[in-house]
Amino acid sequence: MQLSSNISLKPFNTFGIEATAKLFTVINSVEDIKELLLHKDYKSNPHFILGGGSNILLTQNVNALIIKNELKGIEIVKETEEDVLVKCAAGEVWHEFVMYCIAKNFAGIENLSLIPGNTGASPMQNIGAYGVEIKDTFYELEAIDLQTGKCITFSKQACDFGYRESIFKHRYKNQFIITSVTFKLSKKPVFHIEYGAIKQELDNMGISELSIKSISQAVINIRSSKLPDPKQIGNSGSFFKNPEVTKETYDRLKNEFPALVAYPLVNSNYKLAAGWLIEQSGLKGMRKGDAGVHKLQALVLVNYGKATGKEIYDLSTEVLEVVNRKFGVLLEREVNII
Repeated sequence: MQLSSNISLKPFNTFGIEATAKLFTVINSVEDIKELLLHKDYKSNPHFILGGGSNILLTQNVNALIIKNELKGIEIVKETEEDVLVKCAAGEVWHEFVMYCIAKNFAGIENLSLIPGNTGASPMQNIGAYGVEIKDTFYELEAIDLQTGKCITFSKQACDFGYRESIFKHRYKNQFIITSVTFKLSKKPVFHIEYGAIKQELDNMGISELSIKSISQAVINIRSSKLPDPKQIGNSGSFFKNPEVTKETYDRLKNEFPALVAYPLVNSNYKLAAGWLIEQSGLKGMRKGDAGVHKLQALVLVNYGKATGKEIYDLSTEVLEVVNRKFGVLLEREVNII
């Protein structure tokens, strides 16, 4: 384990924002973490844990110690005829883990293909796409308490999952470093193709017999056609959450905007498509300098080259205000602002 000073964070965030970390270290093992906790610079500086950098917006230099999680390894913990427990180290790239599971015909996370970021961040955000969320297959995770150095196991219930939420995003923010996540996956898949354009894409692909591999490929095709590649255009994927509204609000909006895109929830509320709201507000493709709303997916804010984090944040504020004026719905940022 080695600490470095004044390190550029541009290579470590998918927005490609230029910012500097006061201190920076890479964690490759649990032993590295325990060594770090005893280091004088750790004890004398605030810290921030960084995974794949795909869900953050850097609006300033970071006057803290950045801890880059690079823990690696995948293992099968337990296996039966029907399901399997697969343990994945937090520093593994999420999409590569999904591909590993698909290659072994372990079902449950194929709809989450091509989501950027590392596996350790997946439960923090309760990532989801196309009708599936992490909590659907989550079994447990292990994390080091950064105050005591103890390894704690968190069950699904202990993680307190919500829509793009978990206990690690607020109450325990920066108090633990997740070391591994274990998923309970199925050998007898239940296919989820009702959400979005998956069924249509499968038809376009000429798929007559469903498999988790074909569903994964359909998701990859859809995401690739709509979402910009962070290696080409800086972005963090979906910047805003899909807002949840009451039935009364939904009825009002549906009456005023008959084409409203919304999905009923089990609690009688409705989830609105934030991308549709932004697009209908006339903001799709809008650009201010190098900060913009993506031309193909209004849910995504992009850095066309030299935008600062503040410029992208200011653009997101304008999106919030315009959508709220038109629909009376206040969107919420999904990305962590630093």
